[in-house]
Amino acid sequence: MAELLYGSGLRLMELAGMRIKDIDFDANTITVRSGKGDKDRTTILPRTVKERLAEHLKTVKALHEQDLAAGRGEAHLPDALSRKYPNAGRQWAWQYVFPSATLSVVPRSGRIGRHHISDKAIQTAFKSALNDSGVPKHATVHTLLTASQRIC
Repeated sequence: MAELLYGSGLRLMELAGMRIKDIDFDANTITVRSGKGDKDRTTILPRTVKERLAEHLKTVKALHEQDLAAGRGEAHLPDALSRKYPNAGRQWAWQYVFPSATLSVVPRSGRIGRHHISDKAIQTAFKSALNDSGVPKHATVHTLLTASQRIC
């Protein structure tokens, strides 16, 4: 996740809320929906993470299929899409790239589904990796965004 944040310039919540359909492996792009200023934008999918991301998605798909088999597996849909397409939240394309480890109630439908990973979980994992690295600097997940902007 940290490599994806750094290599693509994604913000923390853009990473957390990214959907399967937002990744284009052929064009090496990620579409950010309702980003800063509620605008959509496209950024790069770093080649260095493509293979591991594809492997990660196989694991996520297996988890989604388990959820569906148990009568779960619905992701929260933005705005009025859940009314327009009532079953879209169960489709693979709408699932989160980084799903939560636990199931929860989808707010609008009242059904049980899987939300995206929390920002706190990403921040905790980053802090742990920073401590393990032995780098004696203060850094946060947002440091990666700032660094990637300076390079570009």
